[in-house]
Amino acid sequence: MSNKIRTIIIDDEQLARSITNSYLSKHPEIEIVAECSNGFDAIKKINEEKPDLIFLDIQMPKINGFEMLELLEDPPAIIFTTAYDQFAIKAFEVSAVDYLLKPFSEERFNEALKKSYKHIQDKFQQNSAIKNIIKQNDERIEFLERVVIKEGAKISILPVESIKWIEAQDDYVMINSEQGRFIKKKTMRYFENHLNENMFIRIHRSYIINADYIQHLEQKGKESYRLILKNGKELPVSKTGLTKLKNTL
Repeated sequence: MSNKIRTIIIDDEQLARSITNSYLSKHPEIEIVAECSNGFDAIKKINEEKPDLIFLDIQMPKINGFEMLELLEDPPAIIFTTAYDQFAIKAFEVSAVDYLLKPFSEERFNEALKKSYKHIQDKFQQNSAIKNIIKQNDERIEFLERVVIKEGAKISILPVESIKWIEAQDDYVMINSEQGRFIKKKTMRYFENHLNENMFIRIHRSYIINADYIQHLEQKGKESYRLILKNGKELPVSKTGLTKLKNTL
């Protein structure tokens, strides 16, 4: 490659950043343009610097590596650095994205770096790999504790308990929360699978409700029901949703 490969190191541990920096110092084709200790700073730096490659830790405070990835409009090539579990590692292997399992040797580091060059040269392969890794992570069935939203340059973190209800919006969802209304590019099925069913109930194909915000249930016809929320809003309830409501409440 004729030009330097612009690189950002993203890890909340100073020692981990130092090790990566030390390994990269032996590669004259690499230019480190920034180091970041959290996802917020990293998104800002990626948008400013437009790097070719990032080293991304998965487990970080504020927002984790997967949440950060979802907020990037044009992500660079990625090498994950992680102490994550075997499911995630399997997901990395399915996609073309490489990963470094901490603690990693310099030899293994160099292998991952060499592999990343193909992604830098092939933007389509790079984007496909990142979409694949997000998809694989979405298939993990574990309950969400928060939802991260990006609107322009603003990033909002919604604790799940602050969500009142979620409604379908074509390929997106509208999240109605105590902090306001937010659009998120995820499916209703995703939220149904990743929100605690003891707190959140899918009452209709287009609505998921937080049980804490239910005022009461009204029968509007022979087989027609409406859910009344504490703010007075009415939401339709399907037959399946009615069964789920009765089972949960």
